[in-house]
Amino acid sequence: MTHCSPDPLFLMLTLLSMFYYICLRRRSRSGTRGEALTSRRAVESGQRATLPISVEVEQYAKEVLDFSSHYGSENSMSYTMWNLAGMPNVYPSSGDFTQTAVFRAYGTWWEQCVSAPLPFRRTPKAFHSQDYIELAFEEPVYPTAVEVLETYHPGAIVQIMACSLNPFSQNPPTDVRWEVLWAEEPTKVLTPQARQFSPSIKQLSFPTNLIRVEVNSSLLKYYTELDAVVLRGQKERPILSLYKMPRIDICDLSDSDEELSDPGVSFRQAGDGKHINLGNGYFDKLPYELIQLIVSHLTLPDLCRLTQTCKLLHQHCCDPLQYIQLSLQPYWARLSDTSLGHLQGRCTLLQRLNLSWTGNRGALTLTGFSSFMKACGGSLVCLELSCCHFLSEPCLEVISQTCPGLQELNLSSCDRLHPQAFTHISKLTRLRRLVLYRTKIEQTAMLSILTFCIELRHLNLGSCVMIEDYDVVASMLAVRCRSLRSLDLWRCRNLTERGLAELAAGCRLLEELDLGWCSTLQSSSGCFQHLARNLQCLRKLFLTANRTVCDSDIEELAANCPALQHLDILGTRMVSSSSLRKLLQACPKLLLLDVSFCAQVDARIVQELCGLFPNVAIKKSFTQ
Repeated sequence: MTHCSPDPLFLMLTLLSMFYYICLRRRSRSGTRGEALTSRRAVESGQRATLPISVEVEQYAKEVLDFSSHYGSENSMSYTMWNLAGMPNVYPSSGDFTQTAVFRAYGTWWEQCVSAPLPFRRTPKAFHSQDYIELAFEEPVYPTAVEVLETYHPGAIVQIMACSLNPFSQNPPTDVRWEVLWAEEPTKVLTPQARQFSPSIKQLSFPTNLIRVEVNSSLLKYYTELDAVVLRGQKERPILSLYKMPRIDICDLSDSDEELSDPGVSFRQAGDGKHINLGNGYFDKLPYELIQLIVSHLTLPDLCRLTQTCKLLHQHCCDPLQYIQLSLQPYWARLSDTSLGHLQGRCTLLQRLNLSWTGNRGALTLTGFSSFMKACGGSLVCLELSCCHFLSEPCLEVISQTCPGLQELNLSSCDRLHPQAFTHISKLTRLRRLVLYRTKIEQTAMLSILTFCIELRHLNLGSCVMIEDYDVVASMLAVRCRSLRSLDLWRCRNLTERGLAELAAGCRLLEELDLGWCSTLQSSSGCFQHLARNLQCLRKLFLTANRTVCDSDIEELAANCPALQHLDILGTRMVSSSSLRKLLQACPKLLLLDVSFCAQVDARIVQELCGLFPNVAIKKSFTQ
């Protein structure tokens, strides 16, 4: 038997691989080498180290810094997120209490409405968050526990995060880090009773007094209510984390663009010593469109990682066709000007962009945002900017200049935008969907928008408290936006029957109308009956907390609105079970009926109606 001498190239590669492995091993040990030697000497000499004793601190939230939505008003404390500051008001009691924090939506009802936006492709399966709240505590600590007191329909919390920034510090750090303390999929809790939610959290390498709670209420049967948040922790860094072995970040081992391999340079050695080109397993023989389809199923981080494997996949992963839709909301904690700069060259065909929740606390600047929009905004038709507090008037001006074809714009909860900034929206004359929930838009800017944006189909003005006269806005809508399909006027307190009558006469195609907490509307004027007779396409009608809604209004809805699916008459004193029965019989498509706090509709009646109409979710909240 003859022995073949080893190939020199093979020996060289083996030697390099061993050297690389040794370097990595030394790198992983270098952070603790001195500590290990010190500990060994201490043991050998019989010395005992004295461990510091750290006292655990318990504190309730001092201040609510930011949130995405709430059920309450901007001018009161009932059902607002501000109720989460301080000690509990309700716990351990269960039920529907005004002193708690309540988000704006629950269940899947909002996703079923015609006003709901289309979902974005490539949203990671692990991203479940729909709403959030950020809380500041008095003292920074290394967290040992976070406890959330849920007093009604618990189970919405899906993620708890901590930030390295001290919101009370006069010298904030340049590098703001967010770390996930705990995360899980939405869960369905069978009982609506109160509970103390305290998941097992990970250990942090930095102290924090800024906690973020994210929720997903899609599995809940009713609004979740939160009473307080407790942060427990130690002022000194825990001993275990001090001696933790550093890990090698896989990102440190990634190849740069210059080191991309060519898919045609993989070889194997034949028996005669010659090298045979294997290509990349014939992957490059696949049709271009098929490879595009394959990579289209990847999330954005995976897509970016795949670009570093070889030139072929780099070409496919950087193809602008892969970036027709781009949702950066799941990556809000890491997104920066640099991130947008890296994506800029790939997004020249971008049509739908979701930047919601991004850019806060200096992560995005006017310069970075403007550069991206000027390069990539030309084809945009949808732009989601919910809770983007980096936005300023120059940002909206850039949008109006670079996105001439924009059809959907969401500025929900951008409550730090100056009122003057909204005047630039009127230049986006092709808008069809505009969300201004919880913004400071004023009447002049709103009328300007309605003058020029006559193609509007969906308009959300919920909790826009700086509009002086909603009757004028309603009149303008009736004249200029006759194709309107949905209108949200949640908590618009100065709308009267005159404005509602003009709206109903001019916008007859309305399918959704939210008049919740519009207390100036009086049923005695006949406005709700007139509404029912004129808007026969109605599928959703919220008359929440209007105490004057009566049987005549319900019977008029039953007679004229057979397509009705969602009806909320929470809090009325004048609706009886007989009119509700007529409504349920006349509206076979009805899915949701909220009769909470309706004085004439008790739990026994609700149970009876549920038995007769099992396909309708009849809601009746309680207070224990």
